[in-house]
Amino acid sequence: MKLTRVNIFTAAAGLAVATLAGCNGAPQSIPPTAAGTKTGGIKAHSGTSNSPIQHIVLIIQENRTFNNLFATFPGATGSTTGLETIGTGSHRRTEQVQLEETRLYDRQDPNHSYTAFLTGYDGGQLDGFNRIKPYGGKGTEGTGPYKYTNPNGVQPYWGLAKEWGLANAMFQTQGSESFDAHQDLIRGGTEINATASLIDNPPYGHGVWGCDSPTGTVTSLITTNLQLEKQQGPFPCTTSFPTSDNNYLTLRDLLDAKYLSWKYYAPAIGQDGGIWSAFDVIAPVRYGPEWYTNVSSPPTNIFNDISSGNLAAMTWVVPDGADSDHPGNGSDTGPSWVSSVVNAVGESQYWKTTAVIVVWDDWGGFYDPVPPPLPRDNQGGPGFRVPMIVISPYARQTSASQAGYISNTVYEFGSIVQFIEDTFNLGRLGTTDETTNSMSDMFDFYQYPRPYQTVKSKYSKEYFIRRGPTHTPVDLH
Repeated sequence: MKLTRVNIFTAAAGLAVATLAGCNGAPQSIPPTAAGTKTGGIKAHSGTSNSPIQHIVLIIQENRTFNNLFATFPGATGSTTGLETIGTGSHRRTEQVQLEETRLYDRQDPNHSYTAFLTGYDGGQLDGFNRIKPYGGKGTEGTGPYKYTNPNGVQPYWGLAKEWGLANAMFQTQGSESFDAHQDLIRGGTEINATASLIDNPPYGHGVWGCDSPTGTVTSLITTNLQLEKQQGPFPCTTSFPTSDNNYLTLRDLLDAKYLSWKYYAPAIGQDGGIWSAFDVIAPVRYGPEWYTNVSSPPTNIFNDISSGNLAAMTWVVPDGADSDHPGNGSDTGPSWVSSVVNAVGESQYWKTTAVIVVWDDWGGFYDPVPPPLPRDNQGGPGFRVPMIVISPYARQTSASQAGYISNTVYEFGSIVQFIEDTFNLGRLGTTDETTNSMSDMFDFYQYPRPYQTVKSKYSKEYFIRRGPTHTPVDLH
């Protein structure tokens, strides 16, 4: 299927650039970057990968803007102040608001739906976050979105970013919630036909999702004219999509075609796996043998697969709800969970042939001072910035004597999909993998492999193994 999507990275179209006062008070900016080449259609990728990477581990955390975790990170584009709109009509004005420094496990869970995104975005002014209606619809979020996390609570993330690579301009593919974000991370888009894409989280019971959803469950859609059709979409399983399964291909199809191994670690369906277990939407996986061989629960199974020499070529790691960084879950274990997985890879036989990517799936309702790139596309995106950290022996260094490279190249989730495709010479799915910038800026495959530096954290790998699943409900909103 030929997917229609505007190339959001065309510099001539006027890429949005934000200039801010950074943590040291100096002006900082995200510069425009050249566009990737759009080739169209599902096709083989020309050339053969000469990358030394044989394993990719994609760790997916939850619901944080870049600014919420890295507002004061040295060298990054962040801010401890934001903009809000006060008054209406002729009395309407924009004022500066001080962001509140909070703990990672702050109890609030802001609205982060597509409608909330549009309100906060406010035509690119980024001054409407205080006017977002909370889940339940009563009142407004007020100062709730204007927060950033105390660095002491996320030291493992800062440590990884300082040692390896931090993306300063990774944007969520759609300005929406976790359901479509997790789909984007297995295929680069949620188009179900030429005119509509899945968006937002449909209603669901705890732990039951995708093809396992109760009869009558429906998704929401966004059409190519950016109209939201709330709960007007199909049942969340590809057998019900108004197109054939072959037109909703994922990286699983490309990996299987090359006989390459893949594994998706996630909480178990029926045990609060919820909307994060992306392959529960893909009927050939859910109803086939790969559901039992390639989808693995609980997520801590990855530790045994690494130590036993069974790490797949492509790995997705979705956390237990308590370890997800999801706002409102009352837990501080997320940074330790991520560092435990990264340490397991870094201290294993796989280190010299692996790239680990840590990304947060959506904006979570929090303020970010950088507007998404223009022009906006016809699939509800791109959304706000989210953090991405790259850890690899081939992660680019700032200089020969300085680690901790900060990339200003504009990315979205399709950049990750493209990196996976190019590493394994898989071809193209024909979604955002063709319209986004390459992640090559974050790697130097000609440098001598860098040794791994163990990350210190509050909780150990053994803590997560002993504790087991918490059955914390994932993403109630």
